[in-house]
Amino acid sequence: MNILAIGAHPDDIEFGCGGTLLKYTKAKNNVYLLILTKGEIGASGARRCQEQKESAKFLKAKRVFWGNYKDTKICLTKELIGKIEAILNKVKPEIVLFNAPSDIHQDHRVVAEAAISATRYIKKVLFYEVPTTIGFEPDIFVDIGDIIFEKLQLLKLHRSQVHKTRVPGLSIMDSATSCANFRGFQGRVKYAEGFKALRFMLES
Repeated sequence: MNILAIGAHPDDIEFGCGGTLLKYTKAKNNVYLLILTKGEIGASGARRCQEQKESAKFLKAKRVFWGNYKDTKICLTKELIGKIEAILNKVKPEIVLFNAPSDIHQDHRVVAEAAISATRYIKKVLFYEVPTTIGFEPDIFVDIGDIIFEKLQLLKLHRSQVHKTRVPGLSIMDSATSCANFRGFQGRVKYAEGFKALRFMLES
C-alpha cells in the first residue's frame, strides 16, 4: 500500500503515528510524509529540516514533501487544499493520516481542516493525536508494543524538540510513552497509538 502522513511541523507525525508508520514500512508498504512548515518557531528551519530528514531515513519513508508555509501562519485557503490534493495525486495513497482538528495550536487546526477537504474521496482517513490535541476519543488502536523503543528513537532524532514540552522534567519521549501506555490500556495492550476515523472503508 501507499500511505501518506501529513503534519503541520516536523515531529508531529512521529508523535502521532510514528509507531504505526514503522509497522507499515516493516511490512514493505510505502510511506510518504507531507510537512507543511519547517517548524522554525521551535528552532532554526534548517536544523528542523535536517532532523526530519534523519527521522524519515530511520522510518524508511519513500519521500518527504514540504509545504513551505511559515510556522504559526498557515491559513485555510484554496491554495493549501490544492497543495495537499497535488500530493495526494502523486502518492495515490490507500490510507491518509493527519492530526485531529480539535487542537489548541492554530496550525494544527488549519492543516486538519484543509486535509479533511482534500481527502474527501479517500476511503481510509484517520486522525492522530499530538500533545496539543484536545478532547480526543480514539476508536481505532494499533499495538506498538513491539516497536515502542523505535518510535522513541524517531522522536529523539528531533533533538531540538526533546525538551520543548514546557513541562519541567518531562521530555517528548516521556510524553509519548505515557500517551502510548494510556492508549494501550484503552486498547487492552501495553502500548498503542490511538486514531479517530474520519472515514474507514472495510474491505470485504
